[in-house]
Amino acid sequence: MNRIDIKFRALRAAHQKGFVAYICAGDPNLRATAALARAFESVGVDVLELGVPFSDPLADGVVNQLAAERALRSGTTLHGVLKMVAELRCDGCKVPIVFYAYYNVVHHYGLKNFVRDAVAAGVDGVLALDLPPEEAGEYEAAMKRGGLHPIYLVAPTTPSARIGKIARHASGFIYYVSREGVTGMQKKQAPAAMAHVKIIRKHSKLPVAIGFGISNPAQARAAAQAADAVVVGSAIVNQIAKHDKDRQLAAKVARFVGAMVRAVKKEGK
Repeated sequence: MNRIDIKFRALRAAHQKGFVAYICAGDPNLRATAALARAFESVGVDVLELGVPFSDPLADGVVNQLAAERALRSGTTLHGVLKMVAELRCDGCKVPIVFYAYYNVVHHYGLKNFVRDAVAAGVDGVLALDLPPEEAGEYEAAMKRGGLHPIYLVAPTTPSARIGKIARHASGFIYYVSREGVTGMQKKQAPAAMAHVKIIRKHSKLPVAIGFGISNPAQARAAAQAADAVVVGSAIVNQIAKHDKDRQLAAKVARFVGAMVRAVKKEGK
């Protein structure tokens, strides 16, 4: 069974909410990414979302765009990210791993090659954020044959009928984008999130993860009231940028992440 399914079943059985941490693979380098992954698992991160760096990340805000630039400058490639994941699995890392990728990267690598190598490395799902389900037939079939979850986004502006269509294609979990626009930290969360998540649940029994703009423990705990899991990205990436030259990078960023993990777990009790 896919690690994502196992994790969400365990969370549900324990009446807990999940925490999904996003970082850009290769920021500041792949060795640091591997250390961060291990440190995140130790503080209770439930799913690790690894951004595959791309030269034109249009859906990302400035924090994540700069992270992708740093990763590309360090020489990070999709092949290198897959190799790093394989090494993490060999070292005993069990946290579910989702790739956050622009489809151009997958297309350039070759869809069949990508699925084969992702499965072999120990990847569990892929969020191809610029590939709509209407155009994802070949991709989705290849992913499901390999046992990988194709994960899709639902936005605040997505009509109910389209949510139903997305839900029919999605597996693993549905990623609800809590506000319009690109990724990035926000001072306030969108108040309509609870209502939108309820609409999604009318169309799907999959877990719903809510993200975009969550940047501190209070926001993480509030978001956990609405969804099955909370996704935090830019706030973590910002911490990586802050400590990127520090030998204690992984430990310091993990402490920051751990505070939000604990806030989410308190909400689940």
